[in-house]
Amino acid sequence: MKKIFVIFLISIFFISCAQKLPNTNQNNEPSKKYTVKDYFPFVADRRMKYQGIGNEYAEKDVYVDFIKDNRIQLRVINPGTTLAQVYEIKDGELRFIRSQEEFYYRDNIIDSQNSNYEILLKEPIEVGTTWTTREGNKRYISDLEKEIVTPYGSFKALEVTTEGKDYKTYDYYVINVGHVKSVFDFNGNKIETTIEKIEQDIPVVQTVKFYYPDFENDRIAFVKQKLEFKTNDTVIQKFESFLKTPPKEGLTKILGPNSKINSLYLIPNENKVYIDLSKEFVSDMNAGSSLEAMIIQSLVNTLGDYYNVDKVYISLDGRPYESGHIAISKDEYFKVDYNNTIELK
Repeated sequence: MKKIFVIFLISIFFISCAQKLPNTNQNNEPSKKYTVKDYFPFVADRRMKYQGIGNEYAEKDVYVDFIKDNRIQLRVINPGTTLAQVYEIKDGELRFIRSQEEFYYRDNIIDSQNSNYEILLKEPIEVGTTWTTREGNKRYISDLEKEIVTPYGSFKALEVTTEGKDYKTYDYYVINVGHVKSVFDFNGNKIETTIEKIEQDIPVVQTVKFYYPDFENDRIAFVKQKLEFKTNDTVIQKFESFLKTPPKEGLTKILGPNSKINSLYLIPNENKVYIDLSKEFVSDMNAGSSLEAMIIQSLVNTLGDYYNVDKVYISLDGRPYESGHIAISKDEYFKVDYNNTIELK
């Protein structure tokens, strides 16, 4: 039973974003040949809220982090964790490519590769289209006009049924809306995830601590800033602005006017953040050894706090960090250190 329930918890994260607000009692056009894209449209800057029945983790909020060509990366927030999930529409199939838990930061993983993907929906869109899941279970289109009622409205939905050994799951998709409901049925015991609200132009909001040298007082100070991310906004775009413009007088900026962040990402299994800066970082800084050390520590603390790690590797145009005062090798990194720091409000 535990294994079966875990499978369902994965399946209830399969979710799309609406292209327009649905009409209740929506009817499909029988004469039109619909595609997977009609039932799973990619739309930017939309939040979809789902209610859960039967389990505390069945509810969720879904945002669109990135869209690129035939792929979409979603941010799925439930009471237990935040996930990044990547989907692809290719060769008439809706494919589930990757899911990563504990995704409280923002990284673009939309290009993730996985040859063992899960097929969630498959053309032709007609009753009887059948395929096999990764676990070897039968999955098929069982209805094209299943009447369902949700807190968001009533629909005639496409129904996909998955038959497990001791359970069945039912997933419901609506044209121009997406995935609106999941039902997990284990011997009559049901867990449901159902669309409750759809909102447009809703950003993902994150509170970030930015650290800066307070050189005159021989300490590092941090300021909390709320960042708003729309679809395809990157951490680099947001961080560059704040690192170049300290919010209070007396704080030293981290990046000079000519400095750029070339790349920034986390490798989870190393528990390490990698940031590559342009070589102008050193020339813009033009600091003595003490101030340079504080600038580096402030940058490391900012990244370590945001990604929840304690190791940061810094390079300059692809080469390990080196200035007139500080140098590391490709196997070395800087350590996060919150000693002698203070919050400025």
